[in-house]
Amino acid sequence: MKIHILPSGPIQTIGYLLTSPNSGESVLVDAPEGIWEKIKPLLASSGCLLKELWLTHGHWDHTQDAALLKRETGALIRAHRADQALIETPEVMSAFLMPGIQLEGVKIDSFVEHGDKLIALGTEFEVRHVPGHCPGNVLFYSAAAQAALVGDALFNGGVGRWDLPGGDFELLQRSIREQIYTLPDETVVLPGHGARTTVGAEKTGNPFVPAFQR
Repeated sequence: MKIHILPSGPIQTIGYLLTSPNSGESVLVDAPEGIWEKIKPLLASSGCLLKELWLTHGHWDHTQDAALLKRETGALIRAHRADQALIETPEVMSAFLMPGIQLEGVKIDSFVEHGDKLIALGTEFEVRHVPGHCPGNVLFYSAAAQAALVGDALFNGGVGRWDLPGGDFELLQRSIREQIYTLPDETVVLPGHGARTTVGAEKTGNPFVPAFQR
């Protein structure tokens, strides 16, 4: 399995394309604006078809191309039920959209829950619910790849905003300690914005969420 890191859209939200030429399948994690044009040549060169789109959460910058991808590929869309309104009726986010942003809702085909195991590209991914930035934020963890795609819960030296509707800093801290810091220290953290990091690095150095509550 190969992980393609694709910053896209007006605030450089990262979409992650997971490809497996052996199986001829691929999965996209998050769908920022413009990512369809970026993944088309990657799909062609790898001989893969886009089978599924996994949304880490429902904020507009992670879902802008979701409806387009559904039309173009028919990919099955997975997301957490707590963010259904954001994804299917994105006009509810109008109060905090950037000027000029246009959104199109898309139906979630399959809801993911904490503890689900998804099999894709010959690999098992564990779903963990990590609310606090957004009610439905989830991560997708592959033990085989030693990687966790965490959305906007945790960044390199930072955390996701908690001042938007549905945000809660204490809940976010608890989610990170209980659902991310409990992964192996060597796990690579692939966030929705910015540089990758590791669980071990954030446990020892993240100024927002020390590993142990003081």
